[in-house]
Amino acid sequence: MFGELQSELNWRSNLFMLTGKVAVVVGAGAGIGRSVASGLAAAGAIVHCLDIDADNARSTAKSIKASGGIAKGDHVDVRLSESVNSSLAAVTDEHGQLDIVICTPGINIRKPLLRYSDDDYDAVMDVNLRGSFNTMRAAGQIMVPQRTGSIVVFSSISSRVVEPGQVIYAGTKAALAQMVRVFAAELGPYGVRVNAIGPGPTATELTLPIRSDKGWHDAYADRTAVGRWADPAELAGPAVFLCSDAASYVNGQLLYVDGGWIDIDRRYQGGPVLDGVEP
Repeated sequence: MFGELQSELNWRSNLFMLTGKVAVVVGAGAGIGRSVASGLAAAGAIVHCLDIDADNARSTAKSIKASGGIAKGDHVDVRLSESVNSSLAAVTDEHGQLDIVICTPGINIRKPLLRYSDDDYDAVMDVNLRGSFNTMRAAGQIMVPQRTGSIVVFSSISSRVVEPGQVIYAGTKAALAQMVRVFAAELGPYGVRVNAIGPGPTATELTLPIRSDKGWHDAYADRTAVGRWADPAELAGPAVFLCSDAASYVNGQLLYVDGGWIDIDRRYQGGPVLDGVEP
């Protein structure tokens, strides 16, 4: 009886730990990817930080190691399937396993549809959709024979709500959500889970042009229920959760981490909900 209780307590205490897991974070050189890589390492994972900017990837790995974690940094170009395939294969060869793959890169070119060039279209599609596809496929090819693994890609609130000037960006993020659902259905029988995270307004390099304008910055912040932009570090926890045993029955889901953006009707903002209590 005591042994069973102790086993149960140990299981619960390790629910969110990733000790001994081998993880790859694509786009780990900056922003959300850097924070996610640090979060996985803090939970005990061995983290390989990959980025198109190898120096930034190594900088993230160096920061993780300085905090007591285990990490390496290297180059990858998600637009090229051979680059992704060889990078993930190298990690697997080194450790004999690949447990977690997270893909974070994304770009946006803000233009009305009528002003979009073919090159603009290709640039956004190649990173946001092709890059995630290349990463999911490469990860799945390794994880299916293992009969275990967790894949997480980054969609966006733009998969569900839109604004002018983001036609291709929103299209890629919506398509990615559907790809995740199909891929989860295909890989689920082999013990591999596939999920997505949909961030709201987050203070990264990608959003700097918007945040630099006070009017736009405040408008985005006010649209959330919490009245502010997310820090990239706030995306690490959801990523760790989806890769942990705590999410062992979570598959094919798009987890919005948006401060309440898409589910709160903000037409009535302005007055405190509780009489006499200032928010």
